[in-house]
Amino acid sequence: MTNIKIIVEKHSDGYIAYPLGIQGVVIGEGNTYEEALTDVRSAIQFHVETFGAEVLEPESPVLEAFVAEASL
Repeated sequence: MTNIKIIVEKHSDGYIAYPLGIQGVVIGEGNTYEEALTDVRSAIQFHVETFGAEVLEPESPVLEAFVAEASL
């Protein structure tokens, strides 16, 4: 089992999700957080089955991800 960090963004028209530490473009979407997460998990599984485990970085350099806001 491989743990993959996933970013989930909330937009006015739904959610998008994408993994960190995978070669290639993998995105999931949904009307809810859970739907987007389920969709991106399915997309990751398909991506790995299609292109092989080589698309997974052996160890993601990302330990944690944060969102910050700055006023200019």
